[in-house]
Order: sequence, then C-alpha cells, then structure tokens
Amino acid sequence: METKNQQLFREFNEAFVKGDIEKILASVTDDIVWRMVGNDTIKGIDNLETALQGMDNGNEFELEIEHMITHGKEAAVNGIIHSTNKDGEQRHYSFCDIYKLNKHKEGKIKEIISYVLEI
Repeated sequence: METKNQQLFREFNEAFVKGDIEKILASVTDDIVWRMVGNDTIKGIDNLETALQGMDNGNEFELEIEHMITHGKEAAVNGIIHSTNKDGEQRHYSFCDIYKLNKHKEGKIKEIISYVLEI
C-alpha cells in the first residue's frame, strides 16, 4: 500500500505523461523551481505553465516507474518514459527526479531536479 506522499508523486508523474497541466500546476508551489540538469531551470509557476504548454507536441507517452523513495519532505522517483510520435517512431528515456515538498503547504512540490537520458 502506498503512503500519501508516494501516491502524490505517482499521480504527479502520471499527470506529466498525460499532459494534465492543471493537475501539475495544482501540485506545485507558486515559487516552484524545476532544474533539468544539462538543460533549463524553470522558476515560478507562470514560467512552468508556459513550458508545459510548449511541451505538448502530440506524442504519446507511457510511464514505467522503477523506484520511488520517499522520506519526510523529500522523494526520488526513477523509471523509463516511452514516447511514440504520430509517425509511430518510438524513443525511450531513463529518468530520475528528486523532489522537495514545501514545509508549510501540505502536499505541494517546491523543487524538482530532473536527470533525463535517452536510452
């Protein structure tokens, strides 16, 4: 049985692959920081919303979570994302996300550090 935090992070990751922008934005603080190692750092919920809208490229995604480790206000989730574009081409990405929850707002993510590699 999943803990409350494990459920939060599973649902958050599922919202990403489904492109559920409302669910993603409802899960983060206004001052969210998302650092994509080797790529951009997004600061603030408005910039996150803009970035999420730009990610909608019509591809279909499938999520495979391998490990989810939660401890207090921190968590790490890793797994594989399978992407299929409209021509049927598939790509696969291994990811690891590290999360920090806001100490004062229950269940709100304030920081994400993402490592993503195409495999």
